[in-house]
Amino acid sequence: MNTPVTIVMIEDDEGHARLIERNIRRSGVNNDIVPFSNGTDAMTFLLGNDGNGVPRKGEGLLILLDLNLPDMTGTEILRRVKETPHLKCTPVVVLTTTDDAHEIKRCYELGCNVYITKPVNYENFANAIRQLGLFFSVIQVPSNAA
Repeated sequence: MNTPVTIVMIEDDEGHARLIERNIRRSGVNNDIVPFSNGTDAMTFLLGNDGNGVPRKGEGLLILLDLNLPDMTGTEILRRVKETPHLKCTPVVVLTTTDDAHEIKRCYELGCNVYITKPVNYENFANAIRQLGLFFSVIQVPSNAA
């Protein structure tokens, strides 16, 4: 059985969020995209009110994560997702302006699958998102059946 994959986009910049979604769609990816502009709402969606992740058990999810959020860091979200048994296999793509080598290393150590630095140039950023959309169209995401 193939569970449809829901893309959870955690991005506080509305312009970047629209650009990401538009270019994912242009790449032919029609999966549901659930957007969040802050970490608190995203964590409630992912982990549920009690924080155990049971509400998402068995769902195919892929998380697009900005590191610079208004209420918590993306690395905190990444850590909590990867520590939650029902979510630990969920692919996480970090998509952020932070290009610090220490931060990149830390994200991979915490379990991110892909780290993409947002180019400041709009056209380069749009191109990177188109390529990300193509990536989404060919990968298979494991279900969170744990």
